[in-house]
Amino acid sequence: MQNASIRKLSANKKIFFAELVGTFVLVVCATGSVVLNVKSAGTIGLWFEAFAPFVAVAVMATLFAKTSMAHFNPAVTLTFLITKHMPAKLLPLYLGAELIGAFLASLFVKFVIGTEANLGANFPNYEFPIYVIIGIEAIATAILISAILVAVHTKGLRGFGIVMFASTIFFDIYFLSFISGASMNPIRSLAPAILSGYTSDLWLYWTAPFVGAVIIAVVYRKFFNTRTKNLISSA
Repeated sequence: MQNASIRKLSANKKIFFAELVGTFVLVVCATGSVVLNVKSAGTIGLWFEAFAPFVAVAVMATLFAKTSMAHFNPAVTLTFLITKHMPAKLLPLYLGAELIGAFLASLFVKFVIGTEANLGANFPNYEFPIYVIIGIEAIATAILISAILVAVHTKGLRGFGIVMFASTIFFDIYFLSFISGASMNPIRSLAPAILSGYTSDLWLYWTAPFVGAVIIAVVYRKFFNTRTKNLISSA
């Protein structure tokens, strides 16, 4: 009994470490690339802002998919909770690791990369109607969540499967960020916004991504996942 408790504690520590490190790297790349592009007066280009988080997710998911299923995003965590790919008891563990990882990342960006662009905080384009902005942000997240669930459902959370869902981050940012900011990740938006003081748009990035994620998660659970067991229930 004692050995089982020790193993469970050890597994939980591994999940916490994986999520903290993965979220840290993702947020550094996602926000740091924005800061660098602004510092270059836009000469680096939007492609770099899209490519950096794509690489971060691809590398971190390759390293940690077997350990924690590579969430690095509260919207993904909520999705896996709804689809029963994780037990509810691990929710505080995931959210805590993601929160710490994101804020450490924004502190790193602030003191190492730069403070431009509000530490790389997301911002929508209010030239578009608000319902369009919310819809695009929800759709961008839904695309990402759909790709992740396809990879999980086909047992492809490795190799090409990882590249596939990571690439949706690149395309969402490249083609949709000019409308909604294409966060797709509430914690990626929270940390730079809080530390820079630019919080006026946080409501958007703490609603639309969850809406998109929940819709896809509910559809998946209803039609594809009625008998799925928790993949990490032994954690």
